[in-house]
Amino acid sequence: MAGNASHVRATLALHNPPAGTGTQPGAQMKEIKFQFNPAQLELSKSANWKYTPAVATRDGAKVEFLGSEQQSLDLEIFLDSSNRPDGTRVREDVETLFSCLRPAPSSLPDRSSPPWVIFEWGKFATVKFVAYVRRVSATYTLFSPTGSPVRATCRVSLEEIPQDTPNQNPTSGALTARSVHRLVAGDTLQSLAWREYGDATAWRVIAEANEIDDPTRLEPGRELLLPAAEDVRA
Repeated sequence: MAGNASHVRATLALHNPPAGTGTQPGAQMKEIKFQFNPAQLELSKSANWKYTPAVATRDGAKVEFLGSEQQSLDLEIFLDSSNRPDGTRVREDVETLFSCLRPAPSSLPDRSSPPWVIFEWGKFATVKFVAYVRRVSATYTLFSPTGSPVRATCRVSLEEIPQDTPNQNPTSGALTARSVHRLVAGDTLQSLAWREYGDATAWRVIAEANEIDDPTRLEPGRELLLPAAEDVRA
């Protein structure tokens, strides 16, 4: 059905890496518009724990939570131009994905960084974050009579790039930024504290870092600074 405004296509935008040591992506270079939205997305995040064995005692090992890693996203991109056997879209989109593993021309010769990317799918804000491409694989499954690929399935792995929090001065003695979280419906400061630090009572640190007076009024879409675990333990 044509003109269905509610059917939003996912996109993967390639940006120039920032100059110097910045963490904000540069200008957009290219954008891959998905022909078919992903059937599934695999979002993962891991936590770091330190185990200190007990010596000469019957006590168990001491366990200490050190913080969480940045999140990663794995997805499949299905490409098909079988209705136009003479087209080059499949080949070009696959080449664009593999270009995410090579230095962007704008980064040479100083920093030598591949493009930074942002995956976006409508209002699904949880999977929208600045990332780099860790791995790409492409399986070609259909070819034109001349040997040109007209169908492919690509598997892409993205790793989040931590972002600086606006207006934060790293030399001012303020809390160290561990990561930035974009609020979604159902988030609470207690749930964020438990997920980030393993301690729901640490929600007050998040509230103070973001100047939140009423923790019961959190607006979806707002970005919150999550201080580093060492600041929470201090």
